[in-house]
Amino acid sequence: MEKALEVGYRHVDTAAGYYNEAGVGAALRASGLPREEVFVTTKLRNGDQGYDNALRAFEDSRAALGVEVVDLYLIHWPVPSKGLAPETWRAFEKLYDEGAVRAIGVSNFLPEHLADLLRTAQVVPAVNQIEIHPSFQQPEAQAASREAGLVVEAYAPIGRGEDLQLAPVVELAAKLGVTPAQLVLRWHLQRGRVVIPKSSTPERIEKNIDVLGFELTEDQLGRLDALDTDERMFADPRTADFTQFRS
Repeated sequence: MEKALEVGYRHVDTAAGYYNEAGVGAALRASGLPREEVFVTTKLRNGDQGYDNALRAFEDSRAALGVEVVDLYLIHWPVPSKGLAPETWRAFEKLYDEGAVRAIGVSNFLPEHLADLLRTAQVVPAVNQIEIHPSFQQPEAQAASREAGLVVEAYAPIGRGEDLQLAPVVELAAKLGVTPAQLVLRWHLQRGRVVIPKSSTPERIEKNIDVLGFELTEDQLGRLDALDTDERMFADPRTADFTQFRS
């Protein structure tokens, strides 16, 4: 993370379920950057859903990060089997009203989960962070999010690296003189999505932020759009109900 901040990244995405909030907070402090220059997102564990649980868990996350205000706080998964998302959202709205968070949102919410939440929500989520990469694009979830006024944020935007080996990606990147990752990240940006790429390799970290020096044509964008399949790389939000607590 230190390298990412050094080369210019200013959006940090973490989660209680990743068990790295304390490390993220330490890296933020070590960077010497003013707090207002770095946008920090964290997420609520599935096992912490519910009104009181969510409020307590937020305080744990805020303490681990060492920040007074979290920029964006997300419900990590809808967990429809528990039916606690609307109740959890009330806690998020309280945190938002109190100024403890600057924005609140959701992650992995499919159209039906959004519809259920919006029936009782007083504050429309700012963001829906969902799995999107060339081989899995979730057009229905994207459309439902945008129609409700949510920003679409893509996690695993390069498909865990696997999508970078797809022939059209490799061929088009070579033609444009960019890396496959740069190509895919540029595709996301031109399609109006926020992206949160992940890498532990310094060279790739530097290259992945350098995506503003070229532009894809509509035909080239369409070639990447055409790679969509129904194959997820992560859990299905309709059935995912793991607690995210370490055993």
